[in-house]
Amino acid sequence: MLNHQLVILMKGITFFLMIMLSTTLFSHAQEAEEKAIKEVVTSFIAAGDAQDAEQMDALLDTHYRVVMNRLFGSAEVSVLPRNVYLEKIRTKEFGGDKRELSFEEMILNGRLASVKVRTTGEKLSMVSLLTLWKDWEGNWKLVEDAPVIVQ
Repeated sequence: MLNHQLVILMKGITFFLMIMLSTTLFSHAQEAEEKAIKEVVTSFIAAGDAQDAEQMDALLDTHYRVVMNRLFGSAEVSVLPRNVYLEKIRTKEFGGDKRELSFEEMILNGRLASVKVRTTGEKLSMVSLLTLWKDWEGNWKLVEDAPVIVQ
C-alpha cells in the first residue's frame, strides 16, 4: 500500500514539475518574441523620424498598408498601400519628426502580433495599432498601421 501511494505521489510531483518547466519555457519564448517585436517597431519609428525609406522598406511586409480613419480632416477611411507610403517617406512628405515611443499593449497570437503604441513628437502625436506577422525566415514584419492623431 505504501509503495502504491509513493508511486502516486511521485507521478504528481513529476506532473507538477513538467507543468512548471513548460510554463517557464513558454514564458521565455514569449519574452523573446516580445523583445523582437519591440525592436522592429522601434526601428520602424526611427526610420520614419529619419525619413529613411530604405530602412523602412526592410521592415515592411509586401502587403503593408496604412489605414487612416478620418485622418488629417478627411471624412472617410483612406488606405495607403506600401509603395505610396514609402514614396511619401522618400519625398519627405511623411516623417521627419523626433518622437518618443511608448508601448501600451501587445497581443501575441502565434505568428501574428498586435501592438498599441503611442508616439509623441514635436509635430504630431499619435496612438497606432500595428499588426505584424512572423515570416518564414522568423523575422517580424509590419503588415498594417492604423494611426489616430491625439492632442
